[in-house]
Amino acid sequence: MSELIHKQLVEAAILALAKPLSIKFLQHTVLAPYKLKKADVVAILDSLILDYQDKGIVLIETASGYSFVTRPDLSDALSCLWQERSPKYSKALLETLAIVAYRQPITRGEIEHIRGVAVSSHIMKTLVERQWVKNVGQKDVPGKPSLYGTTKEFLDYFGLTTLSQLPTLKENQLEDAISAFEQQ
Repeated sequence: MSELIHKQLVEAAILALAKPLSIKFLQHTVLAPYKLKKADVVAILDSLILDYQDKGIVLIETASGYSFVTRPDLSDALSCLWQERSPKYSKALLETLAIVAYRQPITRGEIEHIRGVAVSSHIMKTLVERQWVKNVGQKDVPGKPSLYGTTKEFLDYFGLTTLSQLPTLKENQLEDAISAFEQQ
């Protein structure tokens, strides 16, 4: 009986919050009275993933934890439910994001060298405001330029748990990476 309650608590918590929940968060909040081990919580989550695999929503793991999302194959049909359209990002912004994702940590000057054109402050500001990119330090060269890297929010948005899940690129395949970001 208590296993059912544990599963219901995890399911309800994930549905109730609009952000991914980590195993540790679940252990220290809704499951705290039960003192469950990490393996027990993982088993509950795996069971929920199976329960939802054929439904309109699925449970996925991202870098920040677990969350329910609508099935990707239903997104076109469901898009009519929202008045606002998701923002369309410029090719320059997507190129910059792909370069940061694949070459991080990287300076703005290095991004400009790869792209062959200047990176506008607006692009970097948008990526930082979206919390997809952040300053991860300074390069140890004269002028100490900022180094940029991706964030957990970037991984969450693109449904990734780690950067290793990005498609592998051969030299000169940046265009493929940009189109992958455009499809999200």
